[in-house]
Amino acid sequence: MRKKEREVSDIVEIESIISRADVCRIAFADQNVPYIVTLNFGYSGGEKKIFWFHCAKEGRKLDMIKKNNYVCFELDTDHEIIEGKLACDYGMKYSSVVGYGYISIVNDNEEKIKGLNHIMEHYTGREEFEYKSEILEKTALLRLEVSNMSCKRK
Repeated sequence: MRKKEREVSDIVEIESIISRADVCRIAFADQNVPYIVTLNFGYSGGEKKIFWFHCAKEGRKLDMIKKNNYVCFELDTDHEIIEGKLACDYGMKYSSVVGYGYISIVNDNEEKIKGLNHIMEHYTGREEFEYKSEILEKTALLRLEVSNMSCKRK
C-alpha cells in the first residue's frame, strides 16, 4: 500500500467495514478481457474468510468462472465529501477493502442455504431463514474464498 497511514490492518475493523458495505464488486478476467459486476453479498469471517453471492444459473459471470475462477473484489463505504476552497482542495473520505480469491459455484443445497443465510443476515441482521426447494433449484450460489485482502481509510 502506497500510503501506509491509510492502511487498516486490524481484522475486526476490516470486518466492520465489510459489514457496512452495501455491495461487493467482483472483477473477472477472460484472457485479456476484464468484466466487473456489482452484487449483493454475505460474508463469513474466521479462519476462512468467505464472501457469498447469489445469481441466476446462467450468464456471463458463470461462463467466466468456468474459464478462470481467480477474481479480484472491492467494497467501499463511509463516503463523505471533503470541501475545499479551490477545486483541487476537495477530497473524499471513504473506507475500502480490496482483495483476491477463488470463486466457485455451490451445488450442495446445505451449503447453498448456509451461504444464502449469510447474505440475508448481512442485510437484515437475522440469521435463520426458510427457502423453498424450487427457489434453491433456480438459484446459483457463488462462494469466494479470500486469498488476501487489504483495507484503507481516508
